[in-house]
Amino acid sequence: MKQLLKPGIWRKALLVALVVVMASPLVGCGRKSAPEPPEDSKFPRIYPTQ
Repeated sequence: MKQLLKPGIWRKALLVALVVVMASPLVGCGRKSAPEPPEDSKFPRIYPTQ
């Protein structure tokens, strides 16, 4: 029980929890497949357009 009261353990647990909370929004970022423009999109175009 005395090991749970050491401040070093709580500091490490808080640091790990903070890292997990800060990194969790990044898990859902990004697109998994290759980006493709919409069917009716005019961009990107090849310049000059004359």
